[in-house]
Amino acid sequence: MKIIIVGCGKIGSTLAEQLSYEQHDLVVIDTNPRKIQQLSESIDVMGIAGNGSSVNVLSEAGVEDAHILIAVTGSDELNLLCCVIAKKVSKCHTIARVRNPIYNKERNFIRKSLGISMIINPEYSAAMEISRLLRFPSAIKLDTFAKGRVELMKFKILPEFRLDGLSVMEIVDNLKCNVLICGVERDSEVFIPSGNFVLKDYDFISIIASPANSAKFFKKIGVTTNQVKNAMIVGGGTLGYYLATLLDELKIHVRMVESNVSRCEELSELLPRITIICGDGTDKKLLLEEGLTQTEAFVTLTNMDEENILLSLFAKKNSHAKLITKVNRIAFDDIIDGLDLGSVIYPKYITADYILRYVRAMENSLSSNVETLYHILDGQAEALEFAVKESSSITNTPLSDLNLKDNLLIACINRNGNIQIPRGQDTIQVGDTVVVVTSIPGLRDLKDILKK
Repeated sequence: MKIIIVGCGKIGSTLAEQLSYEQHDLVVIDTNPRKIQQLSESIDVMGIAGNGSSVNVLSEAGVEDAHILIAVTGSDELNLLCCVIAKKVSKCHTIARVRNPIYNKERNFIRKSLGISMIINPEYSAAMEISRLLRFPSAIKLDTFAKGRVELMKFKILPEFRLDGLSVMEIVDNLKCNVLICGVERDSEVFIPSGNFVLKDYDFISIIASPANSAKFFKKIGVTTNQVKNAMIVGGGTLGYYLATLLDELKIHVRMVESNVSRCEELSELLPRITIICGDGTDKKLLLEEGLTQTEAFVTLTNMDEENILLSLFAKKNSHAKLITKVNRIAFDDIIDGLDLGSVIYPKYITADYILRYVRAMENSLSSNVETLYHILDGQAEALEFAVKESSSITNTPLSDLNLKDNLLIACINRNGNIQIPRGQDTIQVGDTVVVVTSIPGLRDLKDILKK
């Protein structure tokens, strides 16, 4: 598909890299020629220096025959204007990044009245992800398929789980839980495991199951699955505001530390049931006095990655809290992964993934059957949900008879809302949705899972 991206900041660049990897025809627009040059040196993309709300600039980018325009500049209003003008001069779908909390409350009205296909709010999306993790604190990452009927969860194997030295097949047989271990991260290596794969303590594993079956699995290995009762948030910016609002709705008691006095006053009015603490979030004495040692969750959301990382390491040393660390820059992600910071949240990855899912859904109407997509296993694999719309070489054949590609698992079959973790004699039927986990990039159709 032909896709135009307006804005080459963190999210625009991340999105361009991922869409280029999927071999889309890309054009990027930015007012800063240096950003375009940096991006075009690393990926195959056409760059135009100019204002994305200009009809002439959009025409130069080929908006008339584009499938999607994505506006992710630093200005909400400019993003909306780019989308409106693009809709006036073409039939392309439009996606706008809109961050202001005032607009967030009105996003459905804005989207419908301006004819925009999708409005994405990075901070709100990240807050939703964090709130999901605090509902299930043992998970490091949690994604959903089949409208919430299937969960994909990543967690760390600890010695007390008594899974060390057991094969995947032994775990399934011993625990008699209907779950599938679909991914393992060990040091810098990633595996899509077979039944004979042996797990070790401190592996990060991803499992897929219905919520009820995943709860049974975690109960049997002795993992707490109840949501946290209280949380401490350091940083009262937009993301902190959204998160505190969501946690308040979940009846989780929140204490928020913010250094800016006027922002504290504003937050006190916006969040009357949240305890706002005006002080330096990097003050160790303040954190301990405000109950760090007793808190069940500790979330660092300041604007400095270094602060967030150090605060999480301090909380890890002085509490048993569920740790969530926000990181904006990803140049040192390999080092960050080795620090054991709990759940690390990259807002720009979350935003890029949301937009990528929309792009895949659009392809669905053109040439692809992908319904949902998540990047998993530290970005080195994908979990894809396919809709089975017609009979093919895949359907009505026992899975054990299918000549599947290597490094690929059929993880789950959703048949009319009934979730099956498939075994060898199960078959795929027309009308099913099927979740596939693979390290092979760019699958477009369920038939792509077979060896040629």
